[in-house]
Amino acid sequence: MLFKIILIFLLAMVLVGMVGKLVFPSAIDRMKAKALGRGPVCRSCGRYIIGKRCDCEKKG
Repeated sequence: MLFKIILIFLLAMVLVGMVGKLVFPSAIDRMKAKALGRGPVCRSCGRYIIGKRCDCEKKG
């Protein structure tokens, strides 16, 4: 019985992780960058982002 409870819990955690990956795909990129010690990088120009937006987005 205990084995079934542990197995159901682990399967539920896998399901939550898969749903989170589908709903918030960019969050994983930010977490990997933070873990590697790099700051956020703009997707269009490749520069580091200081603040909320990149300078290339402000120009357009």
